[in-house]
Amino acid sequence: MENDTIAAVATANGIGSIAIIRLSGAESFSIAKKLSKKENFQNRYATLTNIYNADGELIDESIVIYFKGPHSFTAEDVVEIQCHGGYIVAQSILKAALDAGARLANAGEFSKRAFFNGRIDLSEAEAISQLIEAKSEDAAKILAAQMKGSLKEFIEQVRDEIIHILAYSEVTIDYAEEDLPTDLVAQIRAKLDELYKLLQKTLMASQSRAGLMQGFRVAIIGKPNVGKSSLLNALLNYNRAIVSDIAGTTRDTIEEQVKIGTHLIRIVDTAGIREADDEIERIGIERSLDAIKQSDIVIALFDGSREADDEDSQIVELLHAHAADKEKIIIKNKVDLPQKFLLEGMDFDLELNSKEDVSSLVAKLQAIMDSSNSSDEIMLISERQISAVRETMRNIEEAYEPLESQELEIFSFHLNEAVKAMASITRPFENDEMLDKMFGSFCLGK
Repeated sequence: MENDTIAAVATANGIGSIAIIRLSGAESFSIAKKLSKKENFQNRYATLTNIYNADGELIDESIVIYFKGPHSFTAEDVVEIQCHGGYIVAQSILKAALDAGARLANAGEFSKRAFFNGRIDLSEAEAISQLIEAKSEDAAKILAAQMKGSLKEFIEQVRDEIIHILAYSEVTIDYAEEDLPTDLVAQIRAKLDELYKLLQKTLMASQSRAGLMQGFRVAIIGKPNVGKSSLLNALLNYNRAIVSDIAGTTRDTIEEQVKIGTHLIRIVDTAGIREADDEIERIGIERSLDAIKQSDIVIALFDGSREADDEDSQIVELLHAHAADKEKIIIKNKVDLPQKFLLEGMDFDLELNSKEDVSSLVAKLQAIMDSSNSSDEIMLISERQISAVRETMRNIEEAYEPLESQELEIFSFHLNEAVKAMASITRPFENDEMLDKMFGSFCLGK
């Protein structure tokens, strides 16, 4: 790990009340003294001071806070300079820090140093990264708990359980001539079963609540002219999509974000799904099908003022084929008009007029999203963590057969692999490439 001093603007670009320039490394303190022309700063105290460039010209009056290592985010000497917000001032101070001997930090390099210096583990680092982009208050609460080590504690618990089971096996190998409990295999199997069920429960809960982390995706589907665009406009509370009586007006998917309750969701208005001769419209319909597959919630819209036809039946078939495992809201629209729609076996969750009042749909969406966080179980927040748990479960599965045949060396091998897989969630030192890729996705200055 390099020990040079890094610097970056840690706040977003744009006009704001303050901006923060962060430095970390052995020369942070001396650079702060150069920029301020002050000889000393009290550890962990805010000091109001002028900041100057390399030519001695005043840049700004700022607040400087010095954090002496190892009691800082990176466990190195850290200095934060809080200046007046705006692009020019922050960049001028950053340039002055670089001129004084720092180098520009790479994306995620502060967090990466915190990891290598033992200040945080990977689960805490990922929680920090995702907290910045949290799409709901519930997600923020989960991530805040993980920053405090809740997932790390769970990983250690599972790891200790596997090691405990492994100890049974190692004792049997090393002391094969000794008298051991006759039901030892059954005891080991029971412990493995319990552990496997715990991991499976955690994995399933994490997958079912993925929308909390990434933001729920909601697809609105239906045949042409059933009111999908009107529904989108009503949910957004402004006219985002063109509304027309001409079938095929929406020729591509339209995506917008809106906050419902405590959740920031992405709503996708899809092109009307039907057999299309027009090539552009056909491509739009294909994208609509992709939107259904990628969504967490599907809103299927039917026009109550028209008789059901083959296109409506096609929508029902698509729901069965591509949304069987998704949350669905089936809506009869245009209930203010004389009703003609009748389709055998069709039950509606809601009936409304999308041009007038969609409050019942908003309440339904909020209830679905709130229910996804009804559990206090530990949640895996990244595909990397999910893959590690799957790998652990796979090794447990493969350990059963050698356990039954009492090939305990092979059994122990699989359990050791399971321990490595679980440990990789918090501290996989052996994979530098993976670490570079993960921290490279962080914000600059974080």
